[in-house]
Amino acid sequence: MNHRKSPLTAAIISCLAISFSAQAQDAPPEATELDRVVVTGIRASLQQSLESKRNADSIVDVITAEDVGKFPATNVAEAMTIIPGVTIDRAYGQGERVSILGVDPALNRTLLNGQSIASGDWNMSDFPTRTFNYSLLAPELVGKVEVFKSPEARMDEGSIGGTVNVSTRKPLDMPEQVSITGRLSYARNDRVEKTDPSASAAFGWKNAADTFGFILSAQSSNESIRRDGIESYNTVRAKNYRDGLDGAAGSVNNTGDDWSVPALPDGSQPQKPGTCQGACEQALNANPEAIGPSSISAHFFEQERKRNTYSASLQFKPVEQLNIELNGLKIDANFDHMAQSMFAWPGNTYGSLMTLTDVTIEDGIITGGKHKGGRMVFDLQNRRAKIESETYDLKVDWNGERWFASTHVGHTKAEGGPEQVYASFLAPADYEWSIANGPGTPATLKIIGQNPFTDPSLFRMDGGYASPWHTDPPSQTNWRSGWGGNLIEKPTLDKETYGQVDFGFKLDSPIYLVRAGYKQRSHETGQIQRGVVLDSITGYGDATADMFDPRKLPGNYLDGFSGYGDLGNRFTIDGWKLADYINGSDWLAPWQSKPVSTTLGNLEFVRNTWTIEEDIKAAYVQADFSFDRLRGNIGVRYVRTESASSAYECNTGLKSCTEREWSPERIAASFDYVTRRNKYNSVLPNLNLVYEASDDLVLRLSAAKTMARPGYSDLSSYMWLSDQTLTGAAGNPGLKPYRSTNLDFSAEWYFSPDAILAGSLFYRDVADYIVNVAQDETHWNDNQRDDAVYRVDRPINGGDARIKGLSLAWQQNFGAGFGIIANYTYSDGEASGGRPLPFNSKSQFNISPYFENDRLAARITYNWRDKYFTRVSGSQDLWTMDYHSLDASVTYKVNDYLSVGLEGMNLLDEQYHSYFGNEKLLNGAYKSGRRYMASLRFAF
Repeated sequence: MNHRKSPLTAAIISCLAISFSAQAQDAPPEATELDRVVVTGIRASLQQSLESKRNADSIVDVITAEDVGKFPATNVAEAMTIIPGVTIDRAYGQGERVSILGVDPALNRTLLNGQSIASGDWNMSDFPTRTFNYSLLAPELVGKVEVFKSPEARMDEGSIGGTVNVSTRKPLDMPEQVSITGRLSYARNDRVEKTDPSASAAFGWKNAADTFGFILSAQSSNESIRRDGIESYNTVRAKNYRDGLDGAAGSVNNTGDDWSVPALPDGSQPQKPGTCQGACEQALNANPEAIGPSSISAHFFEQERKRNTYSASLQFKPVEQLNIELNGLKIDANFDHMAQSMFAWPGNTYGSLMTLTDVTIEDGIITGGKHKGGRMVFDLQNRRAKIESETYDLKVDWNGERWFASTHVGHTKAEGGPEQVYASFLAPADYEWSIANGPGTPATLKIIGQNPFTDPSLFRMDGGYASPWHTDPPSQTNWRSGWGGNLIEKPTLDKETYGQVDFGFKLDSPIYLVRAGYKQRSHETGQIQRGVVLDSITGYGDATADMFDPRKLPGNYLDGFSGYGDLGNRFTIDGWKLADYINGSDWLAPWQSKPVSTTLGNLEFVRNTWTIEEDIKAAYVQADFSFDRLRGNIGVRYVRTESASSAYECNTGLKSCTEREWSPERIAASFDYVTRRNKYNSVLPNLNLVYEASDDLVLRLSAAKTMARPGYSDLSSYMWLSDQTLTGAAGNPGLKPYRSTNLDFSAEWYFSPDAILAGSLFYRDVADYIVNVAQDETHWNDNQRDDAVYRVDRPINGGDARIKGLSLAWQQNFGAGFGIIANYTYSDGEASGGRPLPFNSKSQFNISPYFENDRLAARITYNWRDKYFTRVSGSQDLWTMDYHSLDASVTYKVNDYLSVGLEGMNLLDEQYHSYFGNEKLLNGAYKSGRRYMASLRFAF
């Protein structure tokens, strides 16, 4: 019997691009190569994938490139959606995070050639994570992607749902001695209305003896993204409108002193009459726990994504038994963007809770309200963001007749992060809002009288307030500054150095291979936040928005939405002109000094500066066996993890920790950089069984113990607080890892040489599951210069979780060039107490019919996933509605050297809609536009 030692399976789809032929490559460490098959088309590729699937010793699905650079999508994550059980999140219209079998993306690992690959994020609100940002990876680099749903002892630990292994191409697997390939493409987003060019080229060479070769490649990609939307930031309770919050006034009670009338006999001032009276007051009293949106916002996001990727691969095989590989990958990416929101803020603690004049409450949801002089806000965030990633590895294999040995060493690092200008302009206005027709019409806003949305001069930065109250001009001793904005940079780092050795013995017995190995990884990730704050003073730094080149938004803004009222008629400004203003001195009051960029001088920056270090040691032993119709492997992996979480802690004992007038030296001495250490051991046994019940029926069973480490930000000491809504989020350095028992069963019926009907059952029983719990905590409110009680979400090991489900897959070539790939997955997951699990859609469905002949290839791919929970925000569960996606492609082969293609992505311009528990209770509804790409490919 020909024992296959590398688990591969199939469910392959093809798209565009011409270059080297795809080849089967090693899965994570020490797998013997499958016989190389030159793939020349969709049908041939799918047939080969079925053969690989049948010979696999574990449960694996594979996507391969039809030729070099011809990966089946412009985004690697999007290509994986045709694999049963794989779903992606499309927050910006493209797949960037991958979920496997209903498991949170953070609990799955992505490897490059079987090893870790450093990742980075561009958004200020994102933290370094264990997930991989697929927008960094150029599809042209990829030979194949394997999704391992059942583990083997030889593979890296850290996944509960599954492990994604991205394999690059090997020089000695090229069918030709010399190959020159490339692609030139132009992409266009119908919402942006701009054309972006991209290009790639690769040169490969090997000697005639097939003992030495190399591949060099370069890719340059440009893409313009725009996201229009309607948002709400957090939620507000009816009792907060009635009574106020944190000492601030309400609309019925605690309305504040009325200085327009004489004092009472005891010298105190009468309370102002409430703004919410009659039916309004009755509604609040009858429904104090009713919940509504804290804001109604018009969201506008633009981004220029530029990615330059360079790779080199050398392979040397001086004798048949010895193979040496050296790989290098460098990625330089820029994600410059602006996110500008203009909104009514009815739930603002200090500017709107006391302005409610009418309210509508339906079934516990505040669906509408009217405000007299309520707060409106224009938030601007312009960011220059970059990510630079470098990955190098060296692998040496000896594969003799009776034994093999291998060593693999490497280093991967990603650094970068955003630089931001952030400003907040305020204006009072009379307005009414409604979410009553949601989710179809997410929200409506009507502004009565003066309209700040169309008059930039009405929006002004917060100039602070008199303290104590007076009517004199501001001075150093009688005024508290407002918060106008900031300039922040948040450099991030993610790096790992690893080394491993593996060896094995080949036996002439049912147990035909025994192998063992040891691996050590040293990982560091973290971020620093530093910058300056615009402490604005009335009459000096309280700038108006019309000072920064305002312009109307494009005419197609909010196309695809309806019933939004005044939300669609708004402006934007030049954020970088605002940055010049903050960097200058014109905004300073006479007693103010120009601020210097700092971390320790601002509690927000201190809370968001942290480092996580991990030292991971692992050893394994595995036996591969085959007896008659039964084959598989059994093994155990032992892992020891030592971690250190470091962050600043205050040592002064003051509520505010420091005072603004302190010297930089005294402020620096007020913090200690404190490290908290943790360690734990994991023993992870596993068993994979494959039984060939007949010539066309294969049964598989897998049982394993797995683990996943907590997210880096969850382990950190970070803290984020909103001084206006009195909410926040924080980390927990004492978290334990997730631990899971995994069971999988599958049946595969190969009813013809190029077709399969398969079904699988899966079960995950997870202990020490991490959930976010909201709790009241007292922290310093820098806006009010006093302590305040915040509702803070913190992660804890909250109990257990279970995920169970099934998946069905169908793949068939009908003849005459027509064929189909389709799958359905059901995943039912919940944590202790019936809590939902992040990113777990109960149902998902994918179908991809195709046609291909000698000249023409065409494919349509449709994906649908059910609604899913994402996280807790402000003590409320945040959900995303079900999502449809339709992509299509057509390729025409001009001759043996040239082909042209056209692709359409997100053709439905589907709305990405998230909500707080109830679909009417909007969090954000977004549209990102349809994308089209025309390409010319060549191969010589």
